[in-house]
Amino acid sequence: MSGKIVSIAHGVEGLFIENNRFNTTSISYNFYLPLREETVAENALLPFILTASSKKYPDFSALNLKLNKLYGARLDASAEKYGDCQLLSMRISVINDRFTFDSDSLVKAASDMLLGLIFEPNTENGAFMENDVEREKRKAIEHIKGEIAEKRVYAKNRLISEMYKGEAYGIQKCGTVGQVEAITGESLYRAWVNMLSSAFVRVQVIGESLPPKFFEAVAEKFENLSRKDITDCRSCKPTAPAKKVKTVFEKMDVKQGKLVMGFSSEMYGDDDVSLPLMVMCDIFGGAPYSRLFTNVREKMSLCYYCAASTVRYKGLLTVDSGVEWQNADKAVNEILNQLEIMQKGEFTDFEFESSIKSICDTLKGNYDSQNGIDLWYALKINNRQLYSPEDIIEKVKAITREDVIYAARGVKLHTIYKLLPKEGPIC
Repeated sequence: MSGKIVSIAHGVEGLFIENNRFNTTSISYNFYLPLREETVAENALLPFILTASSKKYPDFSALNLKLNKLYGARLDASAEKYGDCQLLSMRISVINDRFTFDSDSLVKAASDMLLGLIFEPNTENGAFMENDVEREKRKAIEHIKGEIAEKRVYAKNRLISEMYKGEAYGIQKCGTVGQVEAITGESLYRAWVNMLSSAFVRVQVIGESLPPKFFEAVAEKFENLSRKDITDCRSCKPTAPAKKVKTVFEKMDVKQGKLVMGFSSEMYGDDDVSLPLMVMCDIFGGAPYSRLFTNVREKMSLCYYCAASTVRYKGLLTVDSGVEWQNADKAVNEILNQLEIMQKGEFTDFEFESSIKSICDTLKGNYDSQNGIDLWYALKINNRQLYSPEDIIEKVKAITREDVIYAARGVKLHTIYKLLPKEGPIC
């Protein structure tokens, strides 16, 4: 399964992936914008308010009625952090035309609807409607507070904010509660205008066939805009090694402590250069056969969970674990010991082969849903070539033990974050 990228307008490209496995067609608009403190909250709110109403469908009832007429078409929205950018996505999924009795194309009708939601929002006098703004602000604040309440997520976010203090990647993807509270209909309108005029845009269609003149209709919308200062979403500042390892303590009313360690990596960037880091991270702490799971968690019982993950685009590797306060330092030492074992190449053939097989199986899983395929290509915008999951599987199979050892030797401890119970001592 592969596709071809076509140029639609200045800073706008289209991608059609032919897929006959599903009975639906997925259409998504992906906007890439710089991560900035002054705009992060408004940008994160945009996909949700745009997919909730429009000039033609000014409230939920009218919009829902239209979706029902489209045989239960489904709208989705998301705001994610992608390297030093925000990725704002709006997507519609609708059943293929051959399953309907309508003479008109259902896929085209769904596409036109999504275009209308994005380009003709429910605004008045240069502002989004106050009721709509307040509703979406409440949802956003609930989401942010929910992440704070989930201490594993909170601890990892705190590590990232400490590691990248003063840098784009350290900004929370949805902003802070205070930033969301400050949003107005006017500020959100300005963010919408900026999104249409300066975001890099990828329009993706996944389905049996591309609707007639689909990309031409998209081009007409963008050609009427003044597009300038387009976001360079393929440029990302790599994680610089720490001059001195930083340790951050925080005490809260928690029963289980959280330990998160952040590492820089000399291996970073797109799939052409950073795949060995993915394999190294998986052997280190990505699965039940990994060294962190089998040794730090199982054999030594130093933590409730201990897992490694990586953001290869940034050259970032993290290890997060749940610990008793008295085991925190022991866990740090053993995690670093397991990293040294990786750097010496003392991991087993079984661990290496298990990792390669597991990663390949996971990559195949991207085909289990259209959303999975859509997200795959949306998050591969940094690749200079359009690689499918099958392409990456072949690349992973070619990785050697020596590649993994080389990747491990470039991993350096940067920051340690400890979230500890109030009653325990600082350790």
